[in-house]
Amino acid sequence: MALIEIENMEFYAFHGHFKEEQIVGNKFLIDLSLEVDLDKASRSDKLEDTVDYQVAFRVVKEEMEKKSYLLENIGGRILDSIYENLQGIKKATVRIRKMNPPMGGHINSVSVTMTR
Repeated sequence: MALIEIENMEFYAFHGHFKEEQIVGNKFLIDLSLEVDLDKASRSDKLEDTVDYQVAFRVVKEEMEKKSYLLENIGGRILDSIYENLQGIKKATVRIRKMNPPMGGHINSVSVTMTR
């Protein structure tokens, strides 16, 4: 088994519980880790024998464009879509970080990590 990891994908999106968050928006950072069997790809050197991480990025981007109130909802949608669009995933983990959340003080980020 091996990991394909895409780290610090950056999106400006309009997610959040508060109305202002859905109007003003915020910066989000996404990490995606995909556990896959890369044995065949390591020998063949062919894209069709691995998980195409460009497709994985596109999936995350499409889900980030849909408004949500909760990071948990975004994470669940990303995981659903990853499994729908990519073959050979044994386990997937997504971490969603909302930068500078409106919590009444200086906070770098809040995050939700989900694995399926």
